[in-house]
Amino acid sequence: MKPNAISADVLFEAFRSYLHWEWVAGLGASERRFDEVAVRAARSGADLVGYLNYIHPYRVQILGEREIAYLTNATAEDCARRTARIVTLEPPVIVLADGQQAPDALISMCERAQIPMFAAQGSSAFVIDVLRAYLSKHFADRVSMHGVFMDILGLGVLITGESGLGKSELGLELISRGNGLVADDAVDLYRINQTTIEGRCPDLLQNLLEVRGIGLLDIRAIFGETAVRRKMRLKLIVHLVRRETLERDYERMPFEPLTQDVAGIPVRKVVIQVVAGRNIAVLVEAAVRNTILQLRGIDTYQDFVDRQRRAMEQAG
Repeated sequence: MKPNAISADVLFEAFRSYLHWEWVAGLGASERRFDEVAVRAARSGADLVGYLNYIHPYRVQILGEREIAYLTNATAEDCARRTARIVTLEPPVIVLADGQQAPDALISMCERAQIPMFAAQGSSAFVIDVLRAYLSKHFADRVSMHGVFMDILGLGVLITGESGLGKSELGLELISRGNGLVADDAVDLYRINQTTIEGRCPDLLQNLLEVRGIGLLDIRAIFGETAVRRKMRLKLIVHLVRRETLERDYERMPFEPLTQDVAGIPVRKVVIQVVAGRNIAVLVEAAVRNTILQLRGIDTYQDFVDRQRRAMEQAG
């Protein structure tokens, strides 16, 4: 879904039953959408939701108990000025939370300015968390990459490499070893927050794996429900290379961990040389196990360097 495809009525219907909210004003502005400039400037969809403030316009504005008190507990002139100020923020939607009743002046303002306003019974903190999670999904940075995306030992792993290296065959072997398929050939990757990439399969390719000489395989039908995953968070890229590519472009034992930028986030990467006779599936699982150790703070290479340093100090 494109960012500008999220209009007020789409947002309202998405949470009509979950948030039990009502449309209390601005019904004629059901097609009101997020400002495209604000969407491009936002670091993530979560930046498009916030409490009432005069610093960040264009957000879905959440009005809880404190915000309504701010709009109503003042002189008539100040209340009118504070309410009118909301128009200058150009919110795509205003949401009343904490079971608050909308002041008449606020309702009139929304009707005149054609700003949709919903009223929810849940707490403002709960409403803002729900909307931030939803908008983060739909406004996330998205890239598509070629490869096989899998759940290997509980870790989201993208297998990449040149055509003809056997990525899909490797995926099939890994599935037969109890791992799960997310996507083959084309993988949709979304940046759902500042540190996380989530990978999903395009609908057209759901559950399918193409193997040369065999054709399309329905992994779910062949191996069962446990062999497929709907989505995974990307934690590791395993890049397959030929011998000449490895010797030309990569160090055998790099001093610094390799990473690859995906939608602005560095993702851990390992490079595996493909030659006849190597059990690539075992090597991939070993790389995954090593990555899991690194994520837990255990760095085997650094431990070796420290051990070598201590040995040299003792010898000296």
